[in-house]
Amino acid sequence: MRFALAGLVLLGLALAWGAPASAQPVPIPPTWGGDFLSRARLTGDWGGFRDEMGKKGVVLDVDLLLTPQGVVSGGRDTGAEFLGNAEYTLNVDTGKAGLWPGGFLRVIGNTGFGDNVIKDSGSFLPVNTTALVPKLTESTSGLTHATFTQFLSPKFGVVAGKFYTLDAAQGEFAGNYRTQFQNLGLVVLPFEGLTLSALAIDPDGTITNNDVTEAFETGVMVLADGKLAVKPFGLAGSQSVGFMWSNKERFSIKQDPANIARFLAQERFPRLGDPGPVLRRLLERFFPGLLVPVQPANKESDTWFVTYGFEQYLWQPKGDPHRGIGVFFNFGASDGDANPVKYSYSMGIGGNGIVPSRPHDNFGIGWARTEFSDNFVPFLRQRLKLGLDREDAIEMYYNAALTPWLGATVDLQVIEPALTKALDSSNRLANMETSLVVGGRLYVRF
Repeated sequence: MRFALAGLVLLGLALAWGAPASAQPVPIPPTWGGDFLSRARLTGDWGGFRDEMGKKGVVLDVDLLLTPQGVVSGGRDTGAEFLGNAEYTLNVDTGKAGLWPGGFLRVIGNTGFGDNVIKDSGSFLPVNTTALVPKLTESTSGLTHATFTQFLSPKFGVVAGKFYTLDAAQGEFAGNYRTQFQNLGLVVLPFEGLTLSALAIDPDGTITNNDVTEAFETGVMVLADGKLAVKPFGLAGSQSVGFMWSNKERFSIKQDPANIARFLAQERFPRLGDPGPVLRRLLERFFPGLLVPVQPANKESDTWFVTYGFEQYLWQPKGDPHRGIGVFFNFGASDGDANPVKYSYSMGIGGNGIVPSRPHDNFGIGWARTEFSDNFVPFLRQRLKLGLDREDAIEMYYNAALTPWLGATVDLQVIEPALTKALDSSNRLANMETSLVVGGRLYVRF
């Protein structure tokens, strides 16, 4: 997962096969008003002003996501924390605004506050994806997304700006951390129609940095993917493939042991929950002589990863392509030289609106495995038997749509941490047991 500072994406065959250039980027209800329990948003139609803006292609949303979690047992420590995110989204359709056809502006900001249990859980992959937004280690605000898309024909368009790539992974059963799985290892590819896309982004981009003049100073990251909708036996599904390549020079995980501390101290991997300080403490405790580099660190001139995924409904009520029960699967592989993660897998079962009286509820049960490269701190594995071979996570959730503007979720995660030992309060190496994380989620749309 990357947060892109700036870049360019070319959407061959459009965002969705056959999508008209005048398509509204977000759905607009007949009215934002109505009674308290049935209106689309908590604050209603703003005296009719919101409805008028919608007709002119302008949609403004403010959402609040609250995600309390607690480590019940295992991990590095038990305890509970409260995390929250406020998100602000502006969508503008230039055609409906009376300017020119085929243009779409999308701007998203995010404020994060509170704390998380990632450290206590002992997990390398975040047990709460929202902890990464806008910044993992502090409460702050940032611009997550700011793009302008222009369709040149009904099936072809270009888009440029700042990209929030985490939202690109939304699918029918997983990928939307606001209403689906919270563990980052369970993000999968979405399906639309037939879509081909290519995206060039700044490999150093972050949510809190908006200086476009710094873009591409250290190289480029290219993302490409293809998504094909399929309907075996009339049931909606998809097949997706993706590829990433970057020529940014990166610290190699293939190092002389005497240089490994430099790697731990200087390199950060957001997808791994920033494991550097944890392993550095182990070095300080057991191998203090390795803290001084004896030779220049090895570098990698490029890096890559590939992904494959599918989602497939197994049962659907007639006439509704977004309800039913289905399965999902996702696989990823990297070079294992600049990226500590060599392979990743996730699979599970999801359901949308399977109870007739509750058509907007959804649930999921998933399993994710992260396998680390053999080049990742091998001497620590051998000398201290720290594990670091793989991390497994099982997650299950149920999300209830209480009203169109309010959703409530219960979530349970069982994690077998990759790091099997950690320093305890006495600075001694102790075993780390399977982590049980219980959480909730409240999603309010204003």
